[in-house]
Amino acid sequence: MIKCELRRRSAIEPVIGHMKTDGHLGRCHLKGRDGDAANVVLTAVGHNLRLVLAWLKLLLHLILNALMQLLPLIPALKPDS
Repeated sequence: MIKCELRRRSAIEPVIGHMKTDGHLGRCHLKGRDGDAANVVLTAVGHNLRLVLAWLKLLLHLILNALMQLLPLIPALKPDS
């Protein structure tokens, strides 16, 4: 049980570190507990959006590379004469 918790913690700590630096989680400018909760949720949303955008960028590169490999195989369009 303890090993499982330590493994989970070691997987989560880098994410929290990135959210503190990249997501500006270090200081909360919102007031009270509701402000703290909103700050954490907004930071998590921003982190997830960055992950989705990185995935979409990779997918776009894969699609473009596949199309570029197919381009020489497509015969040139000839105008009707």
